[in-house]
Amino acid sequence: MTDRPLTLMAVHAHPDDEATGTGGVLARYAAEGIRTVLVTCTDGGCGDGPGGVKPGDPGHDPAAVAAMRRDELAASCDVLGISDLEMLDYADSGMMGWATNDAPGAFWRTPVEVGAARLAELMRHYRPDVVVTYDENGFYGHPDHIQAHRITMAALEMIAAEPAPLTPKVYWTTMPRSAMRRFGETLREFGEEMPEPDPDEAGPAFEIGLPDDEITTWVDATAFSDQKFDALAAHASQGENIFFLKMGRERFGGLMGMETFVRVKDTTGAALPENDLFAGLR
Repeated sequence: MTDRPLTLMAVHAHPDDEATGTGGVLARYAAEGIRTVLVTCTDGGCGDGPGGVKPGDPGHDPAAVAAMRRDELAASCDVLGISDLEMLDYADSGMMGWATNDAPGAFWRTPVEVGAARLAELMRHYRPDVVVTYDENGFYGHPDHIQAHRITMAALEMIAAEPAPLTPKVYWTTMPRSAMRRFGETLREFGEEMPEPDPDEAGPAFEIGLPDDEITTWVDATAFSDQKFDALAAHASQGENIFFLKMGRERFGGLMGMETFVRVKDTTGAALPENDLFAGLR
């Protein structure tokens, strides 16, 4: 044991991703006195502009959108009590197949070793006890989510051989299939359909979420669902794309209060399944 505070690092692709998948754990652990570090890889410039102007439409200014989303991200971090925000500021690559995938400075076209080296430096600085990012499909096949996974895992390899052991626990975000079914039912209540990934883009084995019995870690953050809701609401410019806000606080808390993960690295010997990302560390 040392005097250094326990530290959680979440590596996300865009402004607002921190709230959707990990807002509950970020708020919960911040409230417990754990240092929470958010690394946001892109500037979010392929998001909606003021007035809902879509990327590629007349009047959409990626630089202006990125500046607006930076302010929204700062507000979300305040709501969640995030200790430290680090922005890698790569250009948002847009959805798979968009021309922006290959634009200069796009995160998707950045060599993995380059992004990983920058992230490894942050890991050396913050010495996180727990790192959270996406699985190899970026949860739903978005290129920037996939790239965030790639640079995170490569950065962990870079620091693995260093004398002082770093990052005893690593997790990937996921969602149980039972929750996916409930989410689909809720979508239909609001007259919307569950988006289906393009198998040509995501790969033949791609499917969102996991069977419940394959999930290793269930963290109850229901008590922090209001903070999670408010953090999402802080990204007001993207409100049209954030379905979760339409269901209201009570439904949101019931559906989104439990956050789930797959543990992919552990040096603590903590038993599975677990209900705490820091099991074995305190």
